[in-house]
Amino acid sequence: MSDRAYRLIFGALLLISLSFDLNYLIYGLIVLSLFEGITNWRIPKLVSRLRAGSGPAYAAMVNANLLPIELPCRFNCEAERVWRFVVALVLFITTVLFYEQLWFFPWFMGFAIFGAGVSGICPLLLAIKWLGFK
Repeated sequence: MSDRAYRLIFGALLLISLSFDLNYLIYGLIVLSLFEGITNWRIPKLVSRLRAGSGPAYAAMVNANLLPIELPCRFNCEAERVWRFVVALVLFITTVLFYEQLWFFPWFMGFAIFGAGVSGICPLLLAIKWLGFK
């Protein structure tokens, strides 16, 4: 499983949970993102490791950089990990704390994450990499 497929599934689940008012699914997505951010046990990485093993093909896939331009790393933290923290934090703030005032923001995030899964380009992830995370 690639990070692109993960974003597609994550965005679809977020949109489904918002459409049908499934708050427990939203809470589950928040907890999943926090768990992945804290432990760095990402579902795409684990699924790929289970499917491909730990051979050279897996090492090449994990070390592949999808950005055409190399950006300098200022922080010793993966951008995917920071992305999961940001998504969990923003979802928590906009759905649990201030849903009445910021109801549109989870919808925007759902469509943006789903679009990132479809296109393979996540503007938030690119911004995080531009800030200096590896």
